[in-house]
Amino acid sequence: MNKTICLTGIVLGSTAVILGAFGAHGLEKLVDANAIQTFETGVKYQMYHALLLLVLGSMKQLPEASKKLIFYFVLAGICCFSFSIYLLATNSLTAFDFKAIGLVTPLGGTLLIIAWSIFGYRVYKHFD
Repeated sequence: MNKTICLTGIVLGSTAVILGAFGAHGLEKLVDANAIQTFETGVKYQMYHALLLLVLGSMKQLPEASKKLIFYFVLAGICCFSFSIYLLATNSLTAFDFKAIGLVTPLGGTLLIIAWSIFGYRVYKHFD
């Protein structure tokens, strides 16, 4: 599981860099400045949580079951939060109105908060 967690962190970190470059250079002529700023928020949160996964996968002190639970909450949170933000920020470029999925963003944020809470509790419980 540690390998999966770390590899997922690496993939999410790599795609955050790619999406960040795309947001900074590819979107500047396609969407307004507010949309680019919104897009960058998704990139930042994706990168923060990619780094969290790298830390989580490297920790020997936490039981595998705890890591797995945190991993799934982070992964679901990133998918819901960051990816919905990417879609909402580029909404004007598509025929589909992604505002219809706007409730997915706060759900993703809630999942990330839950992941951090579980992580904090498990670290507190398993560290001396």
